[in-house]
Amino acid sequence: MSVFSKIIEGELPGRFVYRSEDVVAFLTIEPLTYGHVLVVPVKEVDRWTDLDAHTWGRLNEVAQKVGQAIIKTFDAPRAGYVIAGFDVPHTHIHVFPTSRMADYDFSQAMAMDETDPERMDDAAERIRAALDA
Repeated sequence: MSVFSKIIEGELPGRFVYRSEDVVAFLTIEPLTYGHVLVVPVKEVDRWTDLDAHTWGRLNEVAQKVGQAIIKTFDAPRAGYVIAGFDVPHTHIHVFPTSRMADYDFSQAMAMDETDPERMDDAAERIRAALDA
């Protein structure tokens, strides 16, 4: 069972901004910036290329909605979208506020102990509010 499945099942904590039967979205613990969300299928599938067409479509539908909420919430010119897939063997899309290509440098991500829990909670609350609007 992947760490994402454990978060989805409630075995590990997660700052969820979206949840449905087939897709969830929660803040990553090592963000490029505050508001960095992972959009994840509930079903554990390692490679995005192995997802069925319906799940792939739903994942992208949710990623687009999250991206729109991030742009609004953080007054960002764009929402970044990345599929990397090497850190956790469970398909996930990174969606984050961005204004330049340099923001895509994952070597610059904050470590879990570098993030401010209050700012993380605030980011999650603001994204949830934008998604509910």
